[in-house]
Amino acid sequence: MFLTRVINWDQVVRMDEIKLEWERAMAEKNCERLLDLFDDYIDSIEDEEELRRELERLKEVVVECEDPYELAHEILHVYSHLGDIEAGIEPYRRLVDMKKDDPEEYATALYYLADAYEHAGMPEKAIEVYQKLLKHEEEVLKNEKEIALTLANLAVNYDEIGETEKAIELMNRAREIFEKLGDEKNYLISLLDLAHFKYELGDYDAAEELIREVLRNPRDDEIEINAKLIEAEIWAGRGDYDRAFKALREALVKAINVSDDIFGVVFDTLIDFISGLLDEGSYEAIFRNMEGLAELFEDDTSYFFRAIGELAKWKAGNDEAKKRFEEFYSRVKNEELREILDEWKRPKLTLSLGL
Repeated sequence: MFLTRVINWDQVVRMDEIKLEWERAMAEKNCERLLDLFDDYIDSIEDEEELRRELERLKEVVVECEDPYELAHEILHVYSHLGDIEAGIEPYRRLVDMKKDDPEEYATALYYLADAYEHAGMPEKAIEVYQKLLKHEEEVLKNEKEIALTLANLAVNYDEIGETEKAIELMNRAREIFEKLGDEKNYLISLLDLAHFKYELGDYDAAEELIREVLRNPRDDEIEINAKLIEAEIWAGRGDYDRAFKALREALVKAINVSDDIFGVVFDTLIDFISGLLDEGSYEAIFRNMEGLAELFEDDTSYFFRAIGELAKWKAGNDEAKKRFEEFYSRVKNEELREILDEWKRPKLTLSLGL
């Protein structure tokens, strides 16, 4: 008996065309075209050694491109999956060296190098580069807005390494410059960051006052959403979970009409908050607030939140809630939401050692 192997010739032809286009773009050092082809071409390479060779070729090209940074980011992303962050950072370092004779281009290269370290989870390295950038901006470019933006980036990274007092000092400097320049949006963002830093130090009153100031001012939707998320942190830190849920609900309402990305951030924050409450056994706060969230949705997300409410009652000892949970669970068709419920309904296993 002969087995017939089915070959998708359309797909084969398409990949051949992509490879030809890729080689043409490499020869022309056309970063824009390489970026367009990147996902399809790189995903087609199954052998890791071959992938590394192609990335090395690409690194030689990207530093010659007119606008290299978006493609460099994609290269870094692939190297991060390969567990080789330093190889992904290399093009950024080379670009810094190549741009030293042009003050503006040098500043841009330093910023993207610091940003790459930041996104790679290396805040100490990011701080080193941001400090070089700040010195260059203060002594050479003397652009106050750029100085303030770099101070703000430094502050965020100092907070990442636990130096929150230093972060507050730097962010206050940035805030003062934004206020002087009349840059309202960045001024409000600096207040949001300061509120978060104050929250981290346990200074909830100061954090709340900063949030109030943000919400009193004209603002865009994204700033208001972030203010509500920090407000939720503050109420949760004080143990007022109902008010935390209220702030999260208000953020969710606003995010629904902004963008999918912003909605995703708020939704994930809400899920993390509920997960934490389940872990600490604060079931009553959960089931008191799920109906208000369910009412926001017309799809199966409404059943998802109602299922969470019944799950909390069940975990609190109400055996009748189990049946209602299973009923709502059966109406949730979204696989990702079902997975969350599957995880939460499992009993938590704990190990204890008798001494």
